[in-house]
Amino acid sequence: MHRILLLGAGRSATVLIQFLLDEGLKHGFTLTVADADAALAAQKTGLHPAGQAEALDAADEARRQDLVRRHDIIISLLPPALHVAVAQDCLMIGRHLVTASYVPAEMSAMQEEAHKRGIVLMNELGLDPGIDHMSAMERIHQIQASGGKITGFYSSTGGLVAPESDDNPWHYKFSWNPRNVVLAGQGTARFLEDGQRRYLPYNRLFKQIRRIDVPEMGAWEVYANRDSLTYQQAYGLQDVQTLFRGTIRHEGYCRAWDALITLGLTDAVFRIDHAKPLSCADLVEAFLGPSGGSGSLRERTAALLGEASDSMVMDQLAWLGLFSNRTINPSLITPAQVLEDLLLERWPLQPADRDMVIMQHVFQYQIEGKAQQLRSTLVVKGADHTQTAMSTLVGLPLGVFVKQFLLQEIRLEGGVYIPTSPAVYRPVMDELAGYGVVFTEEYT
Repeated sequence: MHRILLLGAGRSATVLIQFLLDEGLKHGFTLTVADADAALAAQKTGLHPAGQAEALDAADEARRQDLVRRHDIIISLLPPALHVAVAQDCLMIGRHLVTASYVPAEMSAMQEEAHKRGIVLMNELGLDPGIDHMSAMERIHQIQASGGKITGFYSSTGGLVAPESDDNPWHYKFSWNPRNVVLAGQGTARFLEDGQRRYLPYNRLFKQIRRIDVPEMGAWEVYANRDSLTYQQAYGLQDVQTLFRGTIRHEGYCRAWDALITLGLTDAVFRIDHAKPLSCADLVEAFLGPSGGSGSLRERTAALLGEASDSMVMDQLAWLGLFSNRTINPSLITPAQVLEDLLLERWPLQPADRDMVIMQHVFQYQIEGKAQQLRSTLVVKGADHTQTAMSTLVGLPLGVFVKQFLLQEIRLEGGVYIPTSPAVYRPVMDELAGYGVVFTEEYT
């Protein structure tokens, strides 16, 4: 009997847990879900005979290692900063590890030891990263096998709200970690354009955006992900001229988010002075800097942002409550924490709401000197606020891989991996197609 340990029972774990419990009955697996919130873990495993829940403070090394020791394969949905410690546990104890997160440099450095010990450390096996890698590599290898030379590659993904549940001026609701949304893009984005490296700092990230067309859904905005260049070698695209990975948002989102950046409200370092009670309006007033001009707070904020006071951007900011007398909790000590608190109140998925994931790849290539293009698009909607498209598309690739790996349908030597090889992406994508993970394709 194979024993699976899942660390973390948050938003992205719901569909994964149900999948592994159902597969457990078929194949003799057991699943332990460990989370700091034991009640949440118990709620998600329920009374299923293949599942059990455990309490875990992930910083408790002894407790964490004891759980790892009692299982055969570990899935970590913990915050990415904790993956290295879990990987070290797995190497020491001799257990395989699967995550949905980007490979940290410290884990890449474990390649030699993982290979020597025969331990698989599989990362980036969720949605983005994850399905994006597998679906892209499937097409890249097909194009290359047909004699094509890829000259440009664009890949964009967005966790969004479905049109039928879109009822706010931002056209957005949370379907994944709110903190990651607030801090998204901080740093400098890197990508390749016409053979030249391009660097896009945070203060321009939401200004210099691309636009894409999604079949039957119109135009959408895309801002650059932090580091596209990493995937030039991983995808075997050393000769590509353009390589861009980005995040999809509804039209109008990026301009409004850029206003929040300009105001300073996404700052996660600066500490707010709570010497006296503060309202949202007080905080915005403070961030306007030196006093000057006249008019209402909204009008003066608009002047700072270079917006008309009745613009859509100003409506979006007002809708969040930034100009209101809403009291700020003094435990929120950075602007980013205040913003996250506001957004949690304003952007929740309601019980009947449906989220939506859009992923689109564009492959530009030449065959016998003729320029061609393939646009490959995936659109998936969730069932409700728990069975979300995000949870489905993060959880299913993890679950399918773990099942296939335990059943030896996927065989890998020890090492640090992302899912770019045919030995991984073919069986995983074949099974995912049965769950509606199917791309529509247009050739030009």
